[in-house]
Amino acid sequence: MPTNITRDELQDLIRDGAPVVDVLPPAEFAEFHLPGAISLPLKELDASTTGQLSKDKPVVVY
Repeated sequence: MPTNITRDELQDLIRDGAPVVDVLPPAEFAEFHLPGAISLPLKELDASTTGQLSKDKPVVVY
């Protein structure tokens, strides 16, 4: 379920190992992604592409 969070909450999630998923198209991801982010372009999100993400832990998507 999507949840808005504060910057401090984001930092805590990342520190605790939550993956950061960037939904930008590949060309934009190459230029603008956050260090360590996983590229899953929005147009490609489906059960198979998101299957690599844990269902038991928070995931940060931007």
